Amino acid sequence: MAGANSIYGSGMLELGQTFSMEQLVIDNDIIAMERKAMEGVVVNDETLAVDVTKEIGVGKDFIGHPTTMANIDLASDPTVFNRDMIGDWRAAGSKSCVDVAHEIVVDVLKNHKVLPIPEDKLAKIKAIVEQADKDFVANQ
Repeated sequence: MAGANSIYGSGMLELGQTFSMEQLVIDNDIIAMERKAMEGVVVNDETLAVDVTKEIGVGKDFIGHPTTMANIDLASDPTVFNRDMIGDWRAAGSKSCVDVAHEIVVDVLKNHKVLPIPEDKLAKIKAIVEQADKDFVANQ
């Protein structure tokens, strides 16, 4: 929030002595929420729910109103953190964020396909490496 643009330690546990793919997925979700927060908050009649406030009235229940749930992901849209009402979350199996992260890890390991680097970009990468090798040898 202070303007840092590098986050270190994603997926690490025990001061980096252990790595967890599930923790990496959870950390990725947290980082995405932080980045979304750094974009700022849109403030207008719709996001402030001005009409809904007039409709419901002061001191009434805004949490259960459909507008609240429709706008809940404006601040961020997490993958592993469930924002359903507790009854809905329980009805869906009461999965913890670790359970959801594990499902994502299993899916990625099973189904992810690595796309090849386009030839034009690969040629540029090779040229950079070759130049770096030449510069290194020249400075020996």
